Amino acid sequence: MVRPRPNPSYRDAVFAPIDADHVLERVAGGNETEVYRSDNGRYAVKLKSLAVAPARSDLQRRSPVTQAADGAAGGGLAAALAEARLMRATAEAFAACLGPRYSIPSHVLLARDNAGRIRVLVLQPYLAHARPLAHLDYRALSREQRQLVARELRAIIRRARAMYRHSGTMPDLYGRSSASQEERRRNRALARLPQRLWSFLVQRTLLHSHNLLWTGDPQRPIVLVDYDDVRRSPLYRRVYYATRQALFLRDQLAILLKLKI
Repeated sequence: MVRPRPNPSYRDAVFAPIDADHVLERVAGGNETEVYRSDNGRYAVKLKSLAVAPARSDLQRRSPVTQAADGAAGGGLAAALAEARLMRATAEAFAACLGPRYSIPSHVLLARDNAGRIRVLVLQPYLAHARPLAHLDYRALSREQRQLVARELRAIIRRARAMYRHSGTMPDLYGRSSASQEERRRNRALARLPQRLWSFLVQRTLLHSHNLLWTGDPQRPIVLVDYDDVRRSPLYRRVYYATRQALFLRDQLAILLKLKI
């Protein structure tokens, strides 16, 4: 029998606030996030890609090349704190949009990594037995379970549409997955743009979401685990959210056809 390979572990001082030996197991990765599991299995620890430069006293001991790279990453503790507060406010707004049935709490904190940069960590409950909808075998579900999935997704769509009409934004109900940071960098290459557009417009329906998890709990069968906003220009945001809102029609059709209810 072939045993599954264990997930890789990583050591970094950024985990110091929550882990004594600074070593955590990586369990997933997204478009802007690396996801780790706490040693006690209670928390998912999300390390955001945002990195703010070390303090001036730290920079004085670093090379000019490293200083330039770090300086481009942010403006110090005040900038990092403002970023963390914005992320927390966004998460609270998206969680309020979906309500407690479809959301989980997020706690934002700041820590320094091995390079002295300030990083943003997000702590959430670790849902050990939950699976992304992208990994769900719908053929193995009973008719009642498929009906439940359809009802829950339609309710989530209604809530997201209501937030879009009110504010022009909505939670990211889809998400992307990456096996490593290197894979994430490759996926961002310009040569991958046609593939990304095809995935965005055709393949990544809600039934193949990485951000929505199936828990199997009838009281909370589907929950959202990502609460990040789109960080681009105002024009990009308007086009992105308008397109996502329109694609809900595609999702409704996919739910009807694939779940056969």
